[in-house]
Amino acid sequence: MSTTRRRFLSASLGSSAMVAMTPRVPGFLLEAAAREQDNKQGENVLVVVQLSGGNDGLNTVVPYADDAYGRNRFTLRIGKDQVRKIDDYAGFHPAMEGFAKLLEDEKLAIVQGVGYENPNRSHFESMDIWHTARRKGQPRRVGWLGASLDAAARVGPDVPAMHLGQGKQPLALASLKVNVPSIRSLESFCFRDGKDRALVGAIEQALTPKRDANNDLLQFLHGSTSAALASSRRIQEVLGRGKTTVQYPATKLAGKLRDVAQLIDADLGTRVYYVTLNGFDTHAAQNNAHAALLGELAGALTAFSEDLKSRGHDRRVLTLAFSEFGRRLRENASAGTDHGAAAPLFLIGPRVKPGLIGRHPSLTDLTSGDLKYHTDFRRVYATLLENWLGWKSAEVLGGKYKPLNVLA
Repeated sequence: MSTTRRRFLSASLGSSAMVAMTPRVPGFLLEAAAREQDNKQGENVLVVVQLSGGNDGLNTVVPYADDAYGRNRFTLRIGKDQVRKIDDYAGFHPAMEGFAKLLEDEKLAIVQGVGYENPNRSHFESMDIWHTARRKGQPRRVGWLGASLDAAARVGPDVPAMHLGQGKQPLALASLKVNVPSIRSLESFCFRDGKDRALVGAIEQALTPKRDANNDLLQFLHGSTSAALASSRRIQEVLGRGKTTVQYPATKLAGKLRDVAQLIDADLGTRVYYVTLNGFDTHAAQNNAHAALLGELAGALTAFSEDLKSRGHDRRVLTLAFSEFGRRLRENASAGTDHGAAAPLFLIGPRVKPGLIGRHPSLTDLTSGDLKYHTDFRRVYATLLENWLGWKSAEVLGGKYKPLNVLA
């Protein structure tokens, strides 16, 4: 081993030159560098925002003109003078100014009555159903996105999807063939060289000679470091352009989506980004907590939409916001709502058909106090996979589901 390589190994293992990501990421970076030229830039991108806890759809898209709503929401009722009207029947929660703006700009589709047959009211089981498109007792080794990534691995980019956040990676991204990295922040994605020019020079010099085929450790360090430098340079280039001129709210979700916008701008070839907003299990004292969550959601997604447009990527990005189930029609004795079934979900982007998609579920024809679904969530997934990402969906979803007519 040359003196330069010894210096490199010593510096790499004992200094700040390291990749601050999960243990799986060096392999992911190595693949990214190996096939960087094969990435298909400019392809459609899907961003998934998971609303964990069971969002109260009835106080999100409010059927303010329905008498049954007022009779069952005696303290949580949002009146017609408070809602941000969508039409003569429904309106947004007053905290959702951003969604009202997105709708006015024709960038928001509200898919109503989404759910599945024989709904499960357990957070974990229902979310697993959404994540895998499979019921309990069926194989759940992979998620709906992970299975799609596996099927598309031959033609897709080597950095196919990312999860941004500190929590557990969603089962939706679980796959058999593809490593999906989880990163805490954009800064943690960058290679840390401590601004040590001598160190950077030593690293680059060490990477120049032909690798020793008999030295597995050296091959790993050489390959992963080359990939780390290549990916980091792209991210640092984006960071060097200066921050976006779009003003994001000072919330965790907004911070995650700001990072997603920058990653999209870095042209990594990634097709799917996944983030989560927690806190929607509003069994008690729902009013203020739910208002804060909806305000965070609407504010973050509105800024994200504006940012994508300013960067020239908005027409190739579609955002899905969903929750594992809605809440009961009738509020409980603790001024909250309990686990329900059907609820609206949201698709955001300039290529959606804006407005209400499908009818609002009946508030009088119920099942065990819950709204009846009329749109299977797998039809939404089929729409995203087939008509947006260009991937086949039947095997992934366990059957053929007709896509919705929601994309222009």
